[in-house]
Amino acid sequence: MTNAVKSFDAAEIRKDFPILRQLVHGHPLAYLDNAASAQKPRAVIDAISRFYSSDYSNIHRGVHALSERSTRLYEQGRVQVQRFLGAADAHEIVFTRGTTEGINLVAQTWGRRNIGAGDEILITALEHHSNIVPWQMLCEERGARLRVAPVNDRGEVEKFEFTERTKLLAMAHISNVLGTILPVREVAAAAHARGITVLVDGAQAAPHMKVDVRELDCDFYVFSSHKLYGPTGVGVLYGKSALLEAMPPYQGGGDMIRTVTFEKTTYNTPPYKFEAGTPDIAGVVGLAAAIDYVNEIGIDNIGGYEHELLGYATRELEKIDGLRIIGTARRKAAVISFVLEGIHPHDAGTILDRYGVAVRTGHHCAQPLMDWFGIPATTRASFAFYNTREDVDALVRAIHKAKEMFA
Repeated sequence: MTNAVKSFDAAEIRKDFPILRQLVHGHPLAYLDNAASAQKPRAVIDAISRFYSSDYSNIHRGVHALSERSTRLYEQGRVQVQRFLGAADAHEIVFTRGTTEGINLVAQTWGRRNIGAGDEILITALEHHSNIVPWQMLCEERGARLRVAPVNDRGEVEKFEFTERTKLLAMAHISNVLGTILPVREVAAAAHARGITVLVDGAQAAPHMKVDVRELDCDFYVFSSHKLYGPTGVGVLYGKSALLEAMPPYQGGGDMIRTVTFEKTTYNTPPYKFEAGTPDIAGVVGLAAAIDYVNEIGIDNIGGYEHELLGYATRELEKIDGLRIIGTARRKAAVISFVLEGIHPHDAGTILDRYGVAVRTGHHCAQPLMDWFGIPATTRASFAFYNTREDVDALVRAIHKAKEMFA
């Protein structure tokens, strides 16, 4: 264990998260469903409450004090996201409702302009449905083909095969099911050498590791606020300026326009032409507060601590007879999916909940990956920097209780 990890005080950090203080069915809450959605620190809760209490108004067009304050906070949030991702300009940051909408935005704007009959879109077998279905819909509409880079038994993508017809590579940065970390920078470089555009689903990566979109050299990067300890309903699409400039609007309405007549409408510049209507202003304020909170702790400190916790959890779970971990990639984030012999994941999750342990069960919006492993579902424990070894121990004890019930 490194000195930095030794000095990381997760027990102290837990005090910043009011929801973690409660008992569930008489047991201390061990919240291990962070890949689905992370909990919110007091700093985020207070920032949203303060905004609604003293600053709220609609943005951009008002000339009164509240509107100017709201606009300033909203656009400051954009700058904070830009810096968090290492983007070159704040205008490369588009606010969406989440990762899913960001991917759909690219599919319906960039995709319709650049994907034609016979073209190919390459994804991986690790993808969340949100990085599968929009491309299936686009391929069906445009007469294109969706190709899939397979995974090995460890849950790693060993080879990305591009062809002359490959126009887009859409890949996860980290698998939400297995925790596999994909080599985005190297694969993006190989794709760009062939003129292929690259989109990265960073929903699982942004909360757990440093992301620098210019270093990765991806063309698009998407993530969600609610996994980064911010509020739900807000997401981010990063896109290189030249691509955003060339893309048509996604939706029509207020704030994405420059001029409107009954004969013709001219559109605003990016990112505003992709943000039709009143946005989730308070959500952006909350996301900005979450980024400040993560930055204060340090994303490298977070990643180092979570890696140590993953190692401890893996060793403890491997001691349990009849438990098999699905996904053993050499580069892996703090996610463990597993199956228990003779116990359906839904039953396992229900029993674990009775002991205060919150995990996710099911196919995790990755049915094709479940099919590849020949299983209907898994139980998934996913960790955050506020989790402790005591949470892992509670998980292990609850699994033994489940095994006793099914013995």
